[in-house]
Amino acid sequence: MIKKWIEAMRLRTLPVSLSGVVAGCGCAALYGKFSVIPAVLCLLFALFAQIASNFANEYFDFKNGLDKKGREGFRRGVTEGDISPGAMKVATFVSLGIACLFGLFMLFYGGWWLILIGIAVVVFALAYSTGPYPLSHHGLGDVAVIVFFGLIPVTLTCFLQMGDWSGLNVSLPVSMAIGLLAANVLVVNNYRDMDDDKAVNKHTTVVIFGRKVMGYAYLSAGLIAMLILFPVWSMLSWEISVGVVMVYLLPHIVLWRNLTSKQGAQLNPILGKTAMLLLVFTTVLTLALCLSSL
Repeated sequence: MIKKWIEAMRLRTLPVSLSGVVAGCGCAALYGKFSVIPAVLCLLFALFAQIASNFANEYFDFKNGLDKKGREGFRRGVTEGDISPGAMKVATFVSLGIACLFGLFMLFYGGWWLILIGIAVVVFALAYSTGPYPLSHHGLGDVAVIVFFGLIPVTLTCFLQMGDWSGLNVSLPVSMAIGLLAANVLVVNNYRDMDDDKAVNKHTTVVIFGRKVMGYAYLSAGLIAMLILFPVWSMLSWEISVGVVMVYLLPHIVLWRNLTSKQGAQLNPILGKTAMLLLVFTTVLTLALCLSSL
């Protein structure tokens, strides 16, 4: 049973939430302001919020009849009968509750206005899959990922460690770049599921624009992200900048070629590798920022 719950957490996607926090730490470290406790709080909040969103997606997609047994994607415990719908619903709100608990401790570092951000994150975790206008059903999932896995975690992680917004000139472009790369994980997911999603009238961007267009969107997102990071590259030596860019772009192009040449369950490893590449790139970028601060 434990294995079923671990599968439901979708561990292959969790590097996405880790990356935003790691990048925010790098931005703060550039100014010599890295702080362990707020960094850990941000990390735990991000992880449990994403797990809650993954649980909610599985529960509400099952409830709305959008999943079927034997799907091409990762095994869905509720749909396959491994986990009861009631248990998944409880797990969703327990995970959200744990995330909110860590969020309350973050108030000591950022003030009461952070409650508004926390509410927005909780709403997103649920609104992605349910409500009067589920974001993932109307081509807005990609935009939501850019905001909630890029813009918010990177800038806020940096802010909570620095105590002010003076690092925004770095954290803002980094957050936009990380958001674009995080959205690529969703692109792979929806690329794989396009036929199933189309059959149940779930309008993801891949259903709307087609696999060919979104395949090029996947490639372009990586290139655009590197351009958005120009303000950061200007702070580093050209050797380090080129090295960090190549760490991402070379495997990114390989993954793009694999994405556009495979289908169905063959795309599952590409999803995991896309998420892991994001985390590797973010880690290398953060190390580069730390070194430049010395």
